[in-house]
Amino acid sequence: MKKLLVCIILTVTAIITNLSAVCAQGAHNPIIYADVPDMSIIRVGNTYYMSSTTMHMSPGVPIMKSKDLVNWRLVNYAYDTLANTDALNLTNGKSTYGRGSWASSLRYHNGTYYVSTFAQTTGSTYIYTTKDIEKGPWKTVSFKPALHDHSLFFDDDGKVYMITGSGKLRLVELKADVFGIKPGGVDQTIIENAGLPSGGTGLGAEGSQLFKINGKYYLFNITWPRGGVRTVVIHRADKITGPYEGKIGLQDLGVAQGGLIDMPNGTWYSYLFRDFGAVGRVPYLVPVKWEDGWPVLGNNGKVPETLDLPASKGLIPGIVASDEFTRKTGEPALSLVWQWNHNPDNSSWSVTARKGYLRLITASVDTDFLMARNSLTQRTIGPVCSGSISLDVSNMKDGDFAGLGLLQKNYGQVGVKINGTNKSIVMFNASTGKPVEAKSIPLNQKTVYFKAECNFTDKKDLANFCYSLDGTTWVPVGTQLKMTYTLPHFMGYRFAIFNYATKTPGGWADFDFFHITDAITGTK
Repeated sequence: MKKLLVCIILTVTAIITNLSAVCAQGAHNPIIYADVPDMSIIRVGNTYYMSSTTMHMSPGVPIMKSKDLVNWRLVNYAYDTLANTDALNLTNGKSTYGRGSWASSLRYHNGTYYVSTFAQTTGSTYIYTTKDIEKGPWKTVSFKPALHDHSLFFDDDGKVYMITGSGKLRLVELKADVFGIKPGGVDQTIIENAGLPSGGTGLGAEGSQLFKINGKYYLFNITWPRGGVRTVVIHRADKITGPYEGKIGLQDLGVAQGGLIDMPNGTWYSYLFRDFGAVGRVPYLVPVKWEDGWPVLGNNGKVPETLDLPASKGLIPGIVASDEFTRKTGEPALSLVWQWNHNPDNSSWSVTARKGYLRLITASVDTDFLMARNSLTQRTIGPVCSGSISLDVSNMKDGDFAGLGLLQKNYGQVGVKINGTNKSIVMFNASTGKPVEAKSIPLNQKTVYFKAECNFTDKKDLANFCYSLDGTTWVPVGTQLKMTYTLPHFMGYRFAIFNYATKTPGGWADFDFFHITDAITGTK
């Protein structure tokens, strides 16, 4: 009996210990180990919504949803395509890498959701509105000029504003319906040098996000002092027109640019992001306390590794996901995790032409991977991840190249290239900025499998490519890709399914699946 009691006590103790360990784990920074920059977050009741930047991708301005600020899933996009131009369409030798739409502002006012953004590519400011942020539809308006890094703000007196600029920050009044700048409305500089609290040198304060809390206006900006790290600067004022007083809000690990969000229980956080190497710019949460009417960020000025929030359940399938390309009646053609590199040619792809397959049809002759239209992408994730595809090359033409890539300026790709009647497995490595054919292997069958594995641990930023003839045994191919986050593309690496013609359009490639895991599976 005594032994039985001891066993029961030990068992219960072990269960409690395990439960305590699980509970103690909580959330970890970064809360999303993937490229989700320029966040704007709102809370509507007990639900949080977040918008972010995806620039030249279509659809654009992703909308994500969470119940706990940690576990997010994609629920919508603000637009299908930003505009119809050569640069956005990847036509006539033009592209808009690193541009497209930038930092958005997400708001909820009088039962309507507002997403505003701007684009250097078109020189315009855009405002998208809907009553249902998860299902739409969206109403779209645009006007010139492009108001850089603006913050959309609805004041208590019914007036609507945008704060915009870099360094010198300007307050611009909009029409009551927000569909344009108000003629004769407020248009004035409210802060001459918003980066002054951090020294006033280096990157001018930008990324404005404005909040009104307990009657005071709080303005968040990012600066990058010369010789220092990315820094949060906060200004406050009693009137929206100022005068504003400013101070450093956070200066640790380069975690910056974002704003404030409160929870239903009265707890406050600041949402920010960090440049994190080749995986991209990753979101962080920092606890906030209020002292003397100022938000105080971090734990003694430091960004914590752990948070008193629920643990992450992982980014699959909410942010990235595998896809068998099987669609039921009424389902969207593509799941929300997918975005096209630039605007797609919708006549040249299908998930219904062959049941259970994504078909990419060549409609033009393209020079290389970066100019190829209809490359279908989704984010890579950290610290490690692996993406794989199955490819049927039966209907590819002479000069066609189809397969799996890791997309950035210094890209890597592996696939099947057709030369006359011959097929070859080819790997290209553009670590140096220029593509080099690292390997070519003859192929004598119509179906082949490819895999790309990414290691972002401690910013190693290394990727390896493999192929398989049976989907089970994997063989390394080519050379290791040194992934580099480059400003011309301004985006973390993405898995990309591609097919393009270098000689004659009209062929097609069929992809049976895309599988993603948060592990490196190796070549076994």
